[in-house]
Amino acid sequence: MKAPTVLIVEDDTNFRRVLEFQLNEAGYKTTVAENGEKALKLFAEHSHRIVLTDLNMPGLSGEEVLKQVKQTSPDTPVVIITAFGSIDSAVEAMKLGAFHYLTKPVNNDELIHTINNAFKYSELIHENRALREAVSSAFRFDGIIGSSNAMRKVLDRAERLAHVDTTVLITGESGTGKEILAKAIHFNSPRNGKPFMVINCGAIPETLLESELFGYRKGAFSGADRNKTGKFEAADGGTVLLDEIGELPLPLQVKVLRVVQENEIDTVGENTPRKVDVRIVAASNRDLKKLAAAGEFRQDLYYRLNVAPLVLPPLRERKEDIPLLARFFVERISKKHNRPSLTLGGEILRKLESYDWPGNVRELENCIERLAIFAQTDAANIKDLPEEIRTPRLTVGKAVFQIPPEGVSMPELEKMLVVTALERNQWNQTQAANFLGISRNVLIYRMQKYRLGPYENLPADEEGPDAANKSGTSVKIENPS
Repeated sequence: MKAPTVLIVEDDTNFRRVLEFQLNEAGYKTTVAENGEKALKLFAEHSHRIVLTDLNMPGLSGEEVLKQVKQTSPDTPVVIITAFGSIDSAVEAMKLGAFHYLTKPVNNDELIHTINNAFKYSELIHENRALREAVSSAFRFDGIIGSSNAMRKVLDRAERLAHVDTTVLITGESGTGKEILAKAIHFNSPRNGKPFMVINCGAIPETLLESELFGYRKGAFSGADRNKTGKFEAADGGTVLLDEIGELPLPLQVKVLRVVQENEIDTVGENTPRKVDVRIVAASNRDLKKLAAAGEFRQDLYYRLNVAPLVLPPLRERKEDIPLLARFFVERISKKHNRPSLTLGGEILRKLESYDWPGNVRELENCIERLAIFAQTDAANIKDLPEEIRTPRLTVGKAVFQIPPEGVSMPELEKMLVVTALERNQWNQTQAANFLGISRNVLIYRMQKYRLGPYENLPADEEGPDAANKSGTSVKIENPS
C-alpha cells in the first residue's frame, strides 16, 4: 500500500526535522512547512492524509491552519502540538475539530501512536465514503434494469418521490423488485446518509413483531432483561421499509398509524411515546384496497400509506426488458462463480421472452444462475432451461395453455373450452356464447357435436346447425379468477 503522507507544520527547524525523521522511520511520507501560509498552499496543491501542526507559530497560527483545513477537507484529521502551558488552547482546538493534541516535549511513542490512530480514523472515513458511494451507485434509478415504457414510468415517478419526504406505497407481484425500488428511493433522497431498515411483516411471528418494530425496555415483561431498540428507533433520521405490510396484524396497524401520523412510537414498557423521524415506505403483493374493504386492513392506515402509490409491473407485461435483465444477471452471476461470461444464444433468449415468469425478476435470475452452473462451455445450453420454459406455451387473451411436446388434440381442446364456458356461466347458453365470442347457434352446434348438456343423448347421425355457422369460432377465454 502507498505510504500515507503527513503534512508537518512547525516553525522550529530542529524540532521539525525530529518530527520528520520519526514519522519517516515509522513508515510515513512527510511534507514540511515552516509556517501556516506555506502549509495551506501545500495542502491545496497535494494530497495529505494527516496534518500535524504546532499551535503557536508566528503569522498564521495552528488554530487558523486547523480551521481552514477543516473548511476545505472536513475528514482530514489534524493533530495539534502545544506547549504544556497552552493546554487550554489545545482543548479549544479540539472543540474546533482537532483529532488530538500532543504536548511538548513530544514523546516518540506517543507521537507514532497518535498518528497511527489518526490514520486508522482517516481510513475508516474513506472506507465509509466509498461504501456510501458504492451503495448509492448500486441503487441509482438509472441502474435499475428496464427500458420498457411501463418500467420507465414507474422509475420516473419514483425518482420524483425520492426528493419529497412523503410516505410511499409500492405494490406488485412477488419478485418484481419492490425492495430494490425502495432502496433506490432512500439512497437518492436527502436521508441517504441515515439508516435504511427493512422488516418483513409476514416473516416474523406476531408475538415478536411488536418488539421488532417498537422495541421494549428492561423489565417490560418476563424475560426482558435488557433494553431492545426497535426498527423505528434505530432508523431515526432514515427510512423504514415495511415489506408485505398486508400481513401486519390489525392491533399493530394502530401503532404503525401513530408513527405515520404523529411521528411517535409506543415502546413496550414505557408510559410516554417517543418521537422519531423516519420515512415509511410500505410494500405489498396484496391488494390493500380490497383488504381494507374486507375489514382485514385498516382503511385509515391504507389511506395514509397510499399518498404516493407505485405499481411495479410484472415481468410478463414488460417482456422487452427480459434480454437486458438476462445479460445483466449473466455478468453478475459469472463473477459470482468466477467463470467466463456466459453467452445466451438467440434460441434461449426467445424461450425466455416467450415464458410468462410467474416468479418475475427473481425467477429469471434463478434461471440464469441455473444456466451458468450447468454450462459445460462458455455458451448456455437450451437443455439446461427448466422444462416449463422449454415447453411451448400458447396465450389466447389472458388464458395460457402449455402445449406438451407430443402435441394436443384439437377436438379435445375445443370441447374443454366449451365445457369451461358453460360451467362458468351456469350452463346459460347465451352467456356462454358471449363468453367465447361466438354466436349462440355456433355454441349449440358445438354442444351437439360433443353431446353436451341437453344434447348428451343426441343420435350419432344427427346433424347440428348449418355448416356455414361452423367457421364462426373465436376463442376468448380468461383465466379463472
